[in-house]
Amino acid sequence: MASKAIPEPISRLIDAFSSLPGVGPKSAARLTYFLLRAPDHVALGLADALKALKAETILCSNCFNIATTDPCSICADTNRDQRTIAVVEEPLDVIALERTGEYRGLYHVLHGVISPVNGIGPDDLKIRELITRVERGTALEVIMATNPGMEGDATANYIRAELAGKGVKVTTLARGLPIGGDIEYADSVTLSRALRGRSEF
Repeated sequence: MASKAIPEPISRLIDAFSSLPGVGPKSAARLTYFLLRAPDHVALGLADALKALKAETILCSNCFNIATTDPCSICADTNRDQRTIAVVEEPLDVIALERTGEYRGLYHVLHGVISPVNGIGPDDLKIRELITRVERGTALEVIMATNPGMEGDATANYIRAELAGKGVKVTTLARGLPIGGDIEYADSVTLSRALRGRSEF
């Protein structure tokens, strides 16, 4: 947003907010001017939180969820079912499934889906790491918990084919989830039913 009427630091922050998903130029400007008028501790607290976000978080080397320790707290929890791995697209999906209180196994975060239109292939995701993990681990069941829809289903089918002959049962969540919907937006009851009603893939 280049304009001589807007000081450069303000313009930079508006541009930064505008680059976030779901934030248009008007919302970016409103957020910027809110922070400009807010007490120092509000704006500086946000700046500190952003710095900490990048400096203090890592990917778990086992499941690739976002964490502050390696392994993450879920992978390190010996009370969880080590024989079951739920494969999800994004870290937010882990949070959604955990909210149900229904699932007590482990996770594997792909960090996206196969999307030829967007130039994303299997090698751009954490699929090879999942296959290696299944080959060396104790998993008996892999739950495909990708989002219902063309790309999520294509990704699940690709992984199912890669896992063929590896000695694990591949299941998918029951279709209580709407096609085209995202797991992170599903309510806990729907997710609980989907987990309980999962079927062989």
